[in-house]
Amino acid sequence: MNISEIGFKPHYTILITGGAGFIGSNLTESLLNNGNKVICLDNFSTGRKENIDSFLSHPNYSFIEGDIRNLEVCRKACSDVDYVLHQAALGSVPRSINDPITTNEVNVGGFLNMLVAARDEKVKRFIYAASSSTYGDSKNLPKVEDIIGQPLSPYAITKYVNELYAKIFSTTYGLETIGLRYFNVFGRKQDPNGAYAAVIPKFIMKLMNLESPVINGDGTYSRDFTYIDNVIQMNVRAMLTDNEKSINTVYNVALGNRIDLNNLVSLLKKYLSQFNPNIMDVNIIYGPSRKGDVPHSLASIEKAKKMLGYKPTHNLEEGLKEAIEWYWENLKK
Repeated sequence: MNISEIGFKPHYTILITGGAGFIGSNLTESLLNNGNKVICLDNFSTGRKENIDSFLSHPNYSFIEGDIRNLEVCRKACSDVDYVLHQAALGSVPRSINDPITTNEVNVGGFLNMLVAARDEKVKRFIYAASSSTYGDSKNLPKVEDIIGQPLSPYAITKYVNELYAKIFSTTYGLETIGLRYFNVFGRKQDPNGAYAAVIPKFIMKLMNLESPVINGDGTYSRDFTYIDNVIQMNVRAMLTDNEKSINTVYNVALGNRIDLNNLVSLLKKYLSQFNPNIMDVNIIYGPSRKGDVPHSLASIEKAKKMLGYKPTHNLEEGLKEAIEWYWENLKK
């Protein structure tokens, strides 16, 4: 994504935690292309070296291999930084159910370390990845930032605690914070492998290999899938804003539309069949529903539009076509 069109200046230095991950590496690429200096902090627990290989020789890029659970590492990373884009976390609802202790240590303890380091190093603003899982069992659709329910997983608890800590650091210490509640982000560089892979890359890889994807439940659960370029835009707009009313708060980062998994698979088969017509004949398998899953997710993006000037550049179909092309070119066996 060309972020110079939004008006973000190249003289800022940005720290991206989780910079070897899916979202972090995409943010890195856009900021380096804009002329910014980028520092990446990652311990490769979920990030991948291949996501950052192309940056290592870039004169404006530096990499710190370290863990956000180590406060001194966080302090070092925040030194002489204008903005922090905090993406580092252990994602996945099922992972948090299987291992709530590590999820809490990273997502809460690590987050608090980063807030303290950003405060002490006088960082201009701390922008962090929040989550739509914070809405929990709220049945309201679309999801509006001020109305949340009870969390449904340890992961959801950790992401809500992040918001509470960010608010306290804003009111108590004067650290500017903005939380971005991501809704089912997808796109290039998202890892399709592993037990906790997200649904779109996992399904794309299965279909590319003419294997049957497994839908948890009956396929009627729906999600507001959000293409990576829309997420990059929101991170940049969160750094750019100089309106006091637009900081120290949270925003939904989404498209503002939803699709159920049955229709999602139909779209994936349609677009992938342009590369291999046999993909249309692949059968779908239905399995049991997952613990902690929210049945339906749909975001209101009115607050982001009004306060930050957010304008999604990609709808679902456009995003899927770009993502599928990237997977076919880069990961086809």
